[in-house]
Parts: sequence; structure tokens; C-alpha cells
Amino acid sequence: MPTILTHAMVPLAMGLGLGRERVSRPLLFAGMALSALPDLDVVGLRLGIPYGADLGHRGFSHALPVAVLVSLAVAWGLRRTGPGFLAAWAFLALSMASHGLLDALTTGGKGIALLWPFSSERFFAPVQVIRVAPLGLRRLLSSHGAEVLLSELRWVWLPCAGLALLLWGFRRALPAPASPEA
Repeated sequence: MPTILTHAMVPLAMGLGLGRERVSRPLLFAGMALSALPDLDVVGLRLGIPYGADLGHRGFSHALPVAVLVSLAVAWGLRRTGPGFLAAWAFLALSMASHGLLDALTTGGKGIALLWPFSSERFFAPVQVIRVAPLGLRRLLSSHGAEVLLSELRWVWLPCAGLALLLWGFRRALPAPASPEA
């Protein structure tokens, strides 16, 4: 898995690129939180849930259908703070779905249950280029952790910076959205 900071880069890049008119601060923070939410499944390891189980690490919480449903609920709760329900839902769904998709690009683990509950199969992307992050701060602060962070910089942070710039360019070319009526 990438580090928690790296998972937050996707919604941060989208939010910066789209601007505050389209991604309110509460929506941005919700997107960043949802991008990290799937890794709460590590609690299951402490509870004895096997890694490869549907409820295990990189299981149901990393699934795309779960991202769609959770983001619907959060978008409903934020419907008065942002650009409108549909836009908020799309932003949040992409934010949470990015977690499993980034994990599928890592060099370790047992794959991601992207299609749960329709399938328990675990998937990896055709290429795995992001070094898998170690669990625990001590191991992250080691030489292996430095390799992980450099990998994340190359394969996530820099592309996210490019995405932010691309979205910013499009935003500059398009008119600002109408303000919602209070």
C-alpha cells in the first residue's frame, strides 16, 4: 500500500486543480479522509481476520462498489457545502476509489478485491511500480522507507502535480460555476 500521505494526493490534486469554487474545503477534507478510509481494515488483522478474507486487508473496503456507496452517503451529508450533490459525489467517489487503484499498483500484498461483493478475486494492475509501504513508522523511517517515498514521489506525487496543473488549466479556460442560492 502507499503511505497515507500519498493516498491523500489524489483528492488534493483534484481539489487544487478544480479550485475552491468546485471543491469546497469541507469537500476536499472529506475526499482526503475517504482516500485513506479503506486502510482501517488493518484493524481486522489484530482481530484475527485473515489477510485474504473478504473482510481482511485490501478486501471489501478497497472495492469500487463500496467507494460508490460510501461516497453517496458522504455527499448527501455535504450537499449544502459544495458544488452540488452530483459533483460532490463524483469527487468523493474518485477520491475513495483511488485508494484501491493505487494499491493495485504496488509491488506487494495479495491483490485488491476491487469488484467485491460481485467477486472476491484479488487484482493487481498490469504493472506494479509503487513500492509497497511498510506498516509502522519505524520501518518507514528506514532505508526501505526512503525507497518507498521516492517511488511514491515518482509514480503518484509527480503525476498528481501534473493532474492539478492540467485541471487548473482547464478551469482557467472555463467559466466559474454559478453560486448555489442560500
